[in-house]
Amino acid sequence: MGHKQENNSIFSKWPRSTKFALSACAAAVAEIVTFPLDLTKTRLQIQGEVALGKHANGGNGQMVYRGMLRTAIGIVREEGPLKLWQGVTPAIYRHIVYSGVRMVAYEQLRDSVLGRRADASFPFWKAVVGGMVAGAVGQFMASPTDLVKVQMQMEGRRRLEGKPPRVHGVYHAFLKIVSEGGIRGLWAGWVPNVQRAALVNLGGVSPTRLLDNAPQ
Repeated sequence: MGHKQENNSIFSKWPRSTKFALSACAAAVAEIVTFPLDLTKTRLQIQGEVALGKHANGGNGQMVYRGMLRTAIGIVREEGPLKLWQGVTPAIYRHIVYSGVRMVAYEQLRDSVLGRRADASFPFWKAVVGGMVAGAVGQFMASPTDLVKVQMQMEGRRRLEGKPPRVHGVYHAFLKIVSEGGIRGLWAGWVPNVQRAALVNLGGVSPTRLLDNAPQ
C-alpha cells in the first residue's frame, strides 16, 4: 500500500518526467526486439542497389539474399548473431528522444497551448494539430541519432562491396558527421523525416481517445 502511494506521489509530482521516462523505456524495449527486422530490410535494400550497380557495370548483379528470413539467417551464419543488432545503440537513442519528446510535447500542447474545452474534452481538430506538431518536434530532436543509425547500417553495403568500414561505433559516427558537415550536418535530411513523423503521429490520433494523456 505504501509502495503504491509512493508511486502515485512520483506521478503527481513529476508527471511529465515520469511519462517521458516510461515512454522512452517502452520504446527502447520495442526497438531492441524489432531491430533485426529493420536491419534485414536495410540489408535487402542495400544489396539490391549493389546488384543493380554491378549489372550496370557489366557484372552479374546477383542477389546474395532473398527474403527477410534468409537474410537474417545469412547474417547469423556469416557474421554472427550479434550482427543482427548492428546499429541498435543509436536506434535506441533515437526512440528514447523521439518517443519521450513526442509524448511530453503533445501533453504540453494539449494542456497549455491548444487547451481543452470547459468539459475537459479535447476537440478532434486540436488533437490532429497537436499530434502532428508533437511528432514533428520529436523527430527533429531525434534526427541526429537517426542519421547515425543509417550510417552504421550502411556499413553492410561496404562489406558487400569489399570495402573497409568508415565508422567504428556510435561515438565515432557522430564525430565523423560533425567533422565533415559541422553541427548542421547532424540534421542532414531532416525535412522528409519530420514530415513522415508528423503524418505517422497523425495516424495515431483517435477520436475515441481524445481524453487520454496522449495519442497512441
